[in-house]
Amino acid sequence: MASPTAPFSPGGAVPAGTVPPRGASAAAARDGFERDFRIRRRRARLYWAAGSAVFLALFLLSSWLGDFFKVTQVTLADGSRDWRWIIPAGLPRLGEYLSKMVPVLRPETLGADLAEWFWRWRVWAWLLLETVLIAFMATVLGVIGGFLLSFPAARNLTPNGAVLWLCRRWLEIARTVPELVWALIFVFCFSVGPMAGVLAIGLHTTGALGKLYSEANENIDMRALDGVKAAGGSWFDQIRYGAVPQVLPNVVSYTLLRFEINVRSSSIIGYVGAGGLGQEFRTAMSLQEYTDLSALFIIILITVSCIDYASDALRHRIIDGEARS
Repeated sequence: MASPTAPFSPGGAVPAGTVPPRGASAAAARDGFERDFRIRRRRARLYWAAGSAVFLALFLLSSWLGDFFKVTQVTLADGSRDWRWIIPAGLPRLGEYLSKMVPVLRPETLGADLAEWFWRWRVWAWLLLETVLIAFMATVLGVIGGFLLSFPAARNLTPNGAVLWLCRRWLEIARTVPELVWALIFVFCFSVGPMAGVLAIGLHTTGALGKLYSEANENIDMRALDGVKAAGGSWFDQIRYGAVPQVLPNVVSYTLLRFEINVRSSSIIGYVGAGGLGQEFRTAMSLQEYTDLSALFIIILITVSCIDYASDALRHRIIDGEARS
């Protein structure tokens, strides 16, 4: 048997039964690491190049289908017609539209100009209240539905696979159909009015919040549920005492965010007769009352900003209280 101190072969071949020196083993390991690193880096570059090419192809295809490369005829300043790329041709018209929405405000008659700008403020205030109440009621219904369905829709909490499949498909249907489509369906069923808006936004909110809640449920620590189960608790006991306390901060955060989104949604679905300020938007656009449109935009902007500020403060207050407890 060869001696363990036999000389190491410069060519890399080690005689059978010999142990190479420690320095040679380290060098061989380093060379192997560098070779594997070069292979992985080359492979990563190929994947990145292929992914970038696919992304660029999809981006160009989407741009072409979206008419971003469209060439159209425009009327020039001298009255002649010429072909132009649609984006630079349309941007001046956007500026023209926005300029029509800006009212005439003079310092010496500012009060009268503002009164003329918001001349329907009593009607708009009532419709704004209706819009916020539609969003509130729809959020309540959506939270109830999404919260109850989020537990059987979570892979780690569902009783069985059939329940998981049914709950997930229902949540997908509820959030996939746009709110305007749901509003049209409920207007057909229940006639025009706030009820159609509440049901439309509430159903869509159920699907959206159910998805968010279920993802939060799948990230909980299961040891709390195992402890409740070991103590003889049922599936409902495990959810009540093991899962709900862990996901409650996320539930509050998602709910407040969704309420803000629903206020914006409820101001639009009235366009199809589902209550709120949407009907006023439709009337102003149909009659080309551009200053009325800007007044409605400002009302919605201020309302959403106030709700965002209040919900952010409430969310931090609740989350900080949970953290201290």
